[in-house]
Amino acid sequence: MNNLLDNINFPEDIKKLSFEDLEKLATELREYIINTVSKIGGHLAANLGVIELTIALLKVFSPPHDKLIWDTSHQTYAYKILTGRKKNFGTIRRYGGLSGFLRKGESEYDFYGAGHAGTALSAALGIAAARDRMGGNEHVVAIIGDGASGCGLSFEALNNLVSATNRIIVILND
Repeated sequence: MNNLLDNINFPEDIKKLSFEDLEKLATELREYIINTVSKIGGHLAANLGVIELTIALLKVFSPPHDKLIWDTSHQTYAYKILTGRKKNFGTIRRYGGLSGFLRKGESEYDFYGAGHAGTALSAALGIAAARDRMGGNEHVVAIIGDGASGCGLSFEALNNLVSATNRIIVILND
């Protein structure tokens, strides 16, 4: 049986898929992450919970042009696999291998290198405000975890959204 995931390497590949194929991709991606993480360790549950969200983001948006700012970057294994790092996924969290978090130097798709709860909304707000001032057209999307929703940095960003930009997307990944 031919695996769909074998032919998916970048977000452009996802854009061509039907709804049924997206469901199959999610199943295959989940199995791939489970099989790999069960051998080498890593953040399993956090990544299994964002597979459909990750696929949807890559189907709708066009990184690296569009800026996807992940709040909890240890939830980005699927994102790494679907943005050109599948062949090296077995090296994740190993010396010389892929980082367990997003890292700007690792991929052009990793626009923001923060790794843990509380920074994405504030960073996305700054990026969106800069985009507006420079006349850009890219989408800026903050994917925040439920842990970030109570963070002071997130509250400060929420207080400044309306005055700083009129175009930002915030996804609460609860």
